[in-house]
Amino acid sequence: MFPPAPEDYGSRVPLVAEASDLVSIGPDHLTREAYLTPAAARAWADMRDAALADGIELIPISAFRSIARQEELLAAKLAKGMTLEQALEYSAYPGHSEHHSGNAIDIGTPSARHLEEEFETTPAFYWLTTNARRFGFFMSYPRDNPHGIAYEPWHWCHHPLA
Repeated sequence: MFPPAPEDYGSRVPLVAEASDLVSIGPDHLTREAYLTPAAARAWADMRDAALADGIELIPISAFRSIARQEELLAAKLAKGMTLEQALEYSAYPGHSEHHSGNAIDIGTPSARHLEEEFETTPAFYWLTTNARRFGFFMSYPRDNPHGIAYEPWHWCHHPLA
């Protein structure tokens, strides 16, 4: 296993319950079946279709992720020599990832490498910043966010009442 989360971590990045009611949104970019909660899945489909009608292709890169899968991702970063503090800039501590909720989705587009800041230079990112709120999606980790997580222009979370 890996070390415990830093003492202040829970105050910066809250615990997230693991979703149990999930539906398929089809394959992700690696042709793995991707899942979101029913409400987030409907909103994703509507947003993806609206973007496509505007000539923008949005691709699901990562959606629901179990706590066990989050443990694997963090362990892999530590195995590569990252300190826990470095790894937590890029992957939430298990139990704290918005992906556990089934409401978060990492979004890509064919014109940019996935999970890279260059996504912010794409028409897809511009479309999302202009339109995602209409569908209840918000970018969780803008630059200089209070969570201590690196800027992730690709990470959007569905908050229908926000």
